[in-house]
Amino acid sequence: MNWTDVRDKLRIWREENVRQSSDVIAMWDSVFQDKIHKLGDEQYVAYEQVFVAALDCNRIDVANECLHALTAAFPDSLRIYKLQVMKLEAQERYEEALELLQNIIKKDKTNAAPRKRRVAILKACGKIPEAIKELTEYLKKFMVDQEAWQELCDLYLSEQEYGRAAFCMEELILHNPHSHLLHQRLAEIKYTQGGFENMEIARSHYCMAIKLNPNNMRALYGLFLTSTNIAMSPKTTSVKKKEANKLAAFAMKQITERYQEKCSEDDQVAALEGLVTSLQITSAS
Repeated sequence: MNWTDVRDKLRIWREENVRQSSDVIAMWDSVFQDKIHKLGDEQYVAYEQVFVAALDCNRIDVANECLHALTAAFPDSLRIYKLQVMKLEAQERYEEALELLQNIIKKDKTNAAPRKRRVAILKACGKIPEAIKELTEYLKKFMVDQEAWQELCDLYLSEQEYGRAAFCMEELILHNPHSHLLHQRLAEIKYTQGGFENMEIARSHYCMAIKLNPNNMRALYGLFLTSTNIAMSPKTTSVKKKEANKLAAFAMKQITERYQEKCSEDDQVAALEGLVTSLQITSAS
């Protein structure tokens, strides 16, 4: 590839957010390294693109060269500090990366990215309690970050703190009450917690998930299991037992119908494939 081909290809990958790291490094070694200055101001985004590719390919020498050029052009940029953190992570120098991230946070307290990066590093190091503490502090300032609530829920689940994980899912449902997957997951957490009250809460959220998406098979199975458990519980009154048995029968009926529909579709596909394979195409003599 000549110079213009490399330039255009890198532009396309940046616009489409495609990394293609090994190809980028190959282009850097063969063509791009000696002619990047021809891009003018565009060279800095190209340097960053090559830097990320170099980390992916463990080419620390190339990463250092790109980082040196960017640092010389923007010595006090927080974006450069972010790249330095990425290099430290690639070299598994996590303590230095955490310290540098803390310095970035002190300079810009409204920047959410370095706070979330600290959580990711702590999680990668297996420091789950520290990651939970960091993410909890983050959510005190950025309460509407749904991805952060989801991550905190996962961290709590890994520590088997189901009550706190359920609280995170409740926050997510407040942000997106029409998501059947969120209702389903909260129901699963409550079901795992166990106990009569949690089982009733789980059943109500399974019902909501089915209402939002009648084809949610996990929710149908969950409704059957929770209803069965409630019906068999000694705490259940006769009225609640009757209601639970009714819901369990409804869930099983829906599950059976879904499987019958699927089997029917599979039989039709198998019959069609048999007809196709039995066809013989002969050339005219």
